[in-house]
Amino acid sequence: MENEIFEPKNELEKKLLAAWEGEMDSEVFMRELLVSEVFMPIENDEVMPGVQRSAIAKPLMLESDDGTKIVAVFSSPDRAKSLLRDYPRYDGGLLTEFKWILEKVGVGHGIALNPGCEVGFDMEPEMLRQL
Repeated sequence: MENEIFEPKNELEKKLLAAWEGEMDSEVFMRELLVSEVFMPIENDEVMPGVQRSAIAKPLMLESDDGTKIVAVFSSPDRAKSLLRDYPRYDGGLLTEFKWILEKVGVGHGIALNPGCEVGFDMEPEMLRQL
């Protein structure tokens, strides 16, 4: 996806691009994000690939330079494809409201919206606590 022009594919991506380009206030974007649907890659089962047998979904966790765990979420499943080539066990996922992910992730983690994409947004653990 690098060096590609970011063409919004849904309402969230239109808002993300507007915030990215400074046409939408970041606080307004965050309020919109809270009620928007995002894609969260989850790990497939080792025994039954393509099936999630556990009641506890294991999201794709990245790590920042300072060691902070970061949950990867995407504005659409298509945005995840490029990064997920490096994580073959994460070929499934959940489409859910961003607010639900915040509730389930817990404190101490960050969230990256569209990691690996040109247009994305990183949220530090402190920022998430304030939400």
